[in-house]
Amino acid sequence: MELTSIIIGIVVGLAIGFAIAKFLEKSNVSNLIKNAKKEAGSILRDAKSEAEAEKKNKLLQAKEKFLELKSEHEKEILSKDKKMAEAEKRTRDKESQISNELAKAKKVNDEAEAKIVEYNNKIENLEKKSQEVDKLHKSQIEQLEVISGLSADEAKNQLVESLKAEAKTNAMAHIQETIEEAKMQAQQEAKKIIISTIQRVGTEEAVENCVSVFNIESDDVKGRIIGREGRNIRAIEAATGVEIIVDDTPEAIILSCFDPVRREIARLALHKLVTDGRIHPARIEEVVEKTKKQIEEEIIEVGKRTVIDLGIHGLHPELIKIVGRMKYRSSYGQNLLQHSREVSKLCGLMAAELGLNVKLAKRAGLLHDIGKVPDTESELPHAILGMQWAEKYGEKEEVCNAIGAHHDEIEMKYLISPIIQVCDAISGARPGARRQVLDSYIQRLKDLEEVAYSFPGVKNAYAIQAGRELRVLVESEKVSDDLAATLSFEISHKIQTEMTYPGQVKVTVIRETRAVNIAK
Repeated sequence: MELTSIIIGIVVGLAIGFAIAKFLEKSNVSNLIKNAKKEAGSILRDAKSEAEAEKKNKLLQAKEKFLELKSEHEKEILSKDKKMAEAEKRTRDKESQISNELAKAKKVNDEAEAKIVEYNNKIENLEKKSQEVDKLHKSQIEQLEVISGLSADEAKNQLVESLKAEAKTNAMAHIQETIEEAKMQAQQEAKKIIISTIQRVGTEEAVENCVSVFNIESDDVKGRIIGREGRNIRAIEAATGVEIIVDDTPEAIILSCFDPVRREIARLALHKLVTDGRIHPARIEEVVEKTKKQIEEEIIEVGKRTVIDLGIHGLHPELIKIVGRMKYRSSYGQNLLQHSREVSKLCGLMAAELGLNVKLAKRAGLLHDIGKVPDTESELPHAILGMQWAEKYGEKEEVCNAIGAHHDEIEMKYLISPIIQVCDAISGARPGARRQVLDSYIQRLKDLEEVAYSFPGVKNAYAIQAGRELRVLVESEKVSDDLAATLSFEISHKIQTEMTYPGQVKVTVIRETRAVNIAK
């Protein structure tokens, strides 16, 4: 019982303590709430006062902005009103100006209508007078036709024909006078330059052909060259591409070939074989191969010596080789290398006389015929082929144009181009420079005479002085003196445009009148 009472007492004490604690806690919370309410009230009062102050400040700013905008708007309205007033004033001025111009235009229009009426009256009077003049003109033409026995068209045609003939004669005379005057001024200086250029260059005559003669010490060597059953000579011909002619000619063997390089290889190979004494097919092939290499080296050496002699520098090695090959080429019997050297020297001298680039002219003169020595057959003209090679190996445009234009294959664009053409003609046309085939020479003379016979009134024509002059005899009844001068000009022009010839051709027209009577 005591324990129970003790426990009960303890529990009661604890409950009383707990209740007291709860009571104390509630009293503290209520105090805190009161304090918080007081602070919240003070914060709200402060916020309200700040808000009122901010509101008053914003209202003041808004009023100031409104006043500012209002003043700007009033200024803009005043400016627009001013502009509108100015525009209205300009409009009124223009309206008054237009009204004045309309009044003037109306006045001018009235005057123009009056003049039109006046002009129409004048035109009617002119038409009437023109009809009267036409009637008078027709009557006069009819009277003239009756008197002359010709119609108006026939008389007009006769008059036109007579005027044409007279105008043509006068024109030809004027052209002839102009040409003669130009010749008098330029011919003397041109002759001086050309003659001095030719005289300062040494020339050689053409001696080359398509065969070479190989001299031997005795006819016994012929049998060794032929070999048993002809095997040696067949081996030489197969290795060199040259036809070897062994005939009754004493102490000589003829080598025939159109390619001078192959002919020279065959000649040198034969010389080595005969000197060595060992002649058999294997030895022949060996010697021919060595000779080919020797000729190739000699070609390069000849090209180098040529460009050094002429003072030409910086030439491409392939072009040097082509220049060397010219030694074994000929044109109309004229050695191509000698011709090119001669043209190069002529070009240098003529360029110096004319104040042009001497080195460039000599370079173009040396290379102008390189297209004649191709490695393979080509269908292009040698001038175009040479120009393409020069372009390929980096030659200047002036040199390329001179090479391509020296036979008029392309248009001449530089001053050295006609110099190359002239010097080429000088070198090829001089006496002894080239051999012409007899048939082509005779055909050229016939073509010259045929050109003359193609004109009416020509009785006879004779090509003389190796085709350098054409003499034409005309019928005096059909060709007058004036027409003879015209005929000479037209024949020379036709020769110039239709024929190809070296140098120049002089055309002489001869007209004679004969009076023949017989005394009995």
